[in-house]
Amino acid sequence: MTISREDVLAARDRIVGRVRRTPLLAPSGRDTVWLKCEHLQHCGVFKTRGAFNRQLAALEHGELGDAGIVVASGGNAGLAQAFAASELGIRATVFVPEAAPGVKVRLIEAYGAEVRRTGREYAEAHEAAVVFGQQQGATFVHAYDQPDVAAGAGTLAEEVLEDEPTIDTIVVAVGGGGLYAGVAAAVRGRARVVAVEPELAPTLRRAMEAGEPVDVAVSGVAADSLGARRIGDLAFAAQQAEPPVSVLVSDDHIVAARHRLWHEHRIASEHGAATAMAALLSGAYVPEHGERVAVVVCGANTDPTTLA
Repeated sequence: MTISREDVLAARDRIVGRVRRTPLLAPSGRDTVWLKCEHLQHCGVFKTRGAFNRQLAALEHGELGDAGIVVASGGNAGLAQAFAASELGIRATVFVPEAAPGVKVRLIEAYGAEVRRTGREYAEAHEAAVVFGQQQGATFVHAYDQPDVAAGAGTLAEEVLEDEPTIDTIVVAVGGGGLYAGVAAAVRGRARVVAVEPELAPTLRRAMEAGEPVDVAVSGVAADSLGARRIGDLAFAAQQAEPPVSVLVSDDHIVAARHRLWHEHRIASEHGAATAMAALLSGAYVPEHGERVAVVVCGANTDPTTLA
């Protein structure tokens, strides 16, 4: 299962007018790091792109029935799918782990979706969502590992290179890998991709070492958004087509990057979104002299009182 740039371009055409074209914040002084401000996307997360692409494609193909869609999510995917469903008049049921952040659950419910808390981890919520879809006839939407979802995410990379064609490298956080797979498809042959994971949730790194996706133990400050237990097939195929620069960062570095984004840029990012920036600030990824780097700040669904 793979996606191509053509899939990303088709997604871009499908979702135009439904999502925001988020700004690319230019560097200052001698800095050569741009920030793709995807935290300003509808719902405060990049996943809104894939949500609209998946649901609009399902409508085009006649896949949707009265039961609407069902998705499992640590929070952000459910939020994005609930928002898209509300905009398109589609019923949505969202399964979340019991530990899903309350701020995200409340927003999901505010968009009219039914929320069902199931299990301690995303994987358990995922299994319950699959069963629900089979029993109720709801169309299953994967949080990250479906071509339409990943291709939608990849549209942000198209924007990056349209706004600044001289970008050499795009740095993205990796959980289940939908964003990475979409970005990799969009920029293959045009820019390098740095795939950044928390040390406590290294799904892509372990898959690359094992030669296949494998389960890993998941914990840490970014587990609510980067908490998939296994890398998706799309992301694994993407690294086979063109290996990324794989980087791991500690929880301490993620926390420090999140505070840096707030204090220097007034960007209220969640820990998962700060993971990409942590690779640069910690020195885990050191750009070459003159390398022009864009860091994707992919989500803002966090408790702002923790940013002081």
